[in-house]
Amino acid sequence: MTTPWGDGEPGGPQAVGAGVTLVEGSTFCISETGGAISPNRPEGLFVRDTRVLSHWRLTVDGLEPQPLTVQYADPYSATLLARTPPHAGRADSTALVIVGRHVGEGMREDLTIRNLSGEPMGCTVVLEVDADFADLFEVKEGRTGEGVVTTASALGGAIEIGRPELDLAVTVSGSEAKASGRELRWQVQLAARGVWNACVEYLPALGSLAGTPRYPCGTPVSRSAPAQRLREWYENSPTVHTEDETFAAALQRTVVDLGALRIFDPDHPERAVVAAGAPWFMALFGRDSLLTSWMVLPLDRRLAVGTLQSLAGLQGTRERVATEEQPGRIPHEVRFGRAATLLLGGDTAYYGTADATPLFVMLLGELHRWGLDASTRDQLLPHADRALEWIERYGDADGDGFVEYARAAEHGLANQGWKDSWDGVNFADGTMPEAPIALAEVQGYVYAAYLARAALAAGVGDHAAAEGWRAKAAKLKAAFNQAFWLPDKGWFAIGLDKDKRPIDALTSNIGHCLWTGIVDDDKAARVADHLLSPEMFSGWGIRTLATSMGAYNPVSYHNGSVWPHDNAFCAAGLMRYGFTSHATRVIDAVLDASTRFGHRLPELYCGFDRGEFDAPVPYPTSCSPQAWASAAPLLFLRTLLRLEPSVPEGVLSVAPVVPERYQPLRVSGLRVGSDVLTVTIDNNGWHVQGLSGDLRRPEH
Repeated sequence: MTTPWGDGEPGGPQAVGAGVTLVEGSTFCISETGGAISPNRPEGLFVRDTRVLSHWRLTVDGLEPQPLTVQYADPYSATLLARTPPHAGRADSTALVIVGRHVGEGMREDLTIRNLSGEPMGCTVVLEVDADFADLFEVKEGRTGEGVVTTASALGGAIEIGRPELDLAVTVSGSEAKASGRELRWQVQLAARGVWNACVEYLPALGSLAGTPRYPCGTPVSRSAPAQRLREWYENSPTVHTEDETFAAALQRTVVDLGALRIFDPDHPERAVVAAGAPWFMALFGRDSLLTSWMVLPLDRRLAVGTLQSLAGLQGTRERVATEEQPGRIPHEVRFGRAATLLLGGDTAYYGTADATPLFVMLLGELHRWGLDASTRDQLLPHADRALEWIERYGDADGDGFVEYARAAEHGLANQGWKDSWDGVNFADGTMPEAPIALAEVQGYVYAAYLARAALAAGVGDHAAAEGWRAKAAKLKAAFNQAFWLPDKGWFAIGLDKDKRPIDALTSNIGHCLWTGIVDDDKAARVADHLLSPEMFSGWGIRTLATSMGAYNPVSYHNGSVWPHDNAFCAAGLMRYGFTSHATRVIDAVLDASTRFGHRLPELYCGFDRGEFDAPVPYPTSCSPQAWASAAPLLFLRTLLRLEPSVPEGVLSVAPVVPERYQPLRVSGLRVGSDVLTVTIDNNGWHVQGLSGDLRRPEH
């Protein structure tokens, strides 16, 4: 099968439950399949975390059209097809109703009524709208409440709805419409087989931020900035040729979904970052965006640059309990909604994470290896040094050499690693540890951050500093293997509690330790075997927590479920230490699971054994598409290729270990430094094309 990863095939974010979801940047719209939006459901048009459209109802002669189907053009566009109800005594409808919906900094809708009969017809088209300006979290959690008072004024063909006390408003205007109250009305006369068209624009004004229409009425949507950006994304995507349809389809879905999950800074329109997930997490998240950017490097380096630059601009500068901000700390989450900012004491960023700060330095170092221009490197290096200062001053507050966390604010996250649910960290017997907690994988990230900083120092000729950072890494590795290793069990503790006792549960976190390289070689085999043991490996992937642990629950968020991104890092770690069959088993399992989700890997799925159910069981509130789940197939590909570049040293290491099911495999358009590479693997071996004189394969 030959499939381009990003050929522009329709299919960005589509359905939440039985509804329709469209996404463009931080704007998204959730509706029923017919387009209706109800204020008492988790639906609406959202801009910058605020619901600017809470009610939408279209009628023709007083009746709602009957939905037929939804056709998806792009992540931000869909065409909703419906028919008018048949007249009394008739089996068939005489009119087709088409709503072309396009979201982005507001919304545009192209309304069409098509007379399907051979006789003239007349009808009254009414569009009812309203807005409550509820915060995203209020809507998601069903807390919108009663008694919200909004104003409405109609003038010509436009309605303005507002909440003056919040300085929020939205204007809904329809071409040739008559506006009154909170509705637009058209009197339509159609000849036999005739067609009627109208255009509706929804323009929000959120305080001082007035929306600029992405798709002004009268202009082709195909010429809009979102359309142009998406075309460029697809055109620059690599292509994969493989006989394995599952792998090809998963990679194609990866490119489509990651293209949809990009958000652009209006102050820096050239700067893209990846949001955590659609629809409720279309925002910058430190950990999620950094790890996703890492996985996406074979596809696009610009996301990593944009993510680092955006997070550098938000890096902590002061100590503030309400947001857990500290100098040098990288934020966990950035929000703009009213409820979120009130919770954060008027701020938009929350900093309660132990891992985003070392991951920032790790990603900068990895980007340097893939090819980073000197000016961007020099711009970001001071931020990396401030991050390292945070690690040693605030992260390791007690001076024991390990980074710990303990929330400073009552409303903050109790757990501040990637398993950040309230019960995501526990002992083998299921009891909960007391903070401060030093997580195993966070120490791995710090270790890798030290080595990344050493490589960056060497890259600018500061070899003394490079040696100092390598020494710090070696010291941490020795201390970690001494304090976290459980020799009687054969695995690493997930963490140390406030009394420095090992939190002895068997978890997938140890796979991240393999990925960062902090594990001593003499311990790696036991770790690898535990990850693929029946207690940890479900057949659909590695569980977050072993079935033998006290807190195990296959339908829990972090205590027995399977997360694709987690498996991707575990597989990369297994391959790093030479456990190729272990790594490929994990990759095969997760890709097999993707077939049951339309090749779109969800955030997570349940941890039931493959022998118990013949399909992975969906987790009920899993986010999909979700950034690091979407990116997992890219890291699987890199892991199978064993692709490790070092552009500053002029070296590209490639040593593919590709199972027969994926062969022949040919990947074209991989960008490393200034080179565009093609890697081919078949029964006759493998070879790389496109290497310039600047890159060479290392001699063995």
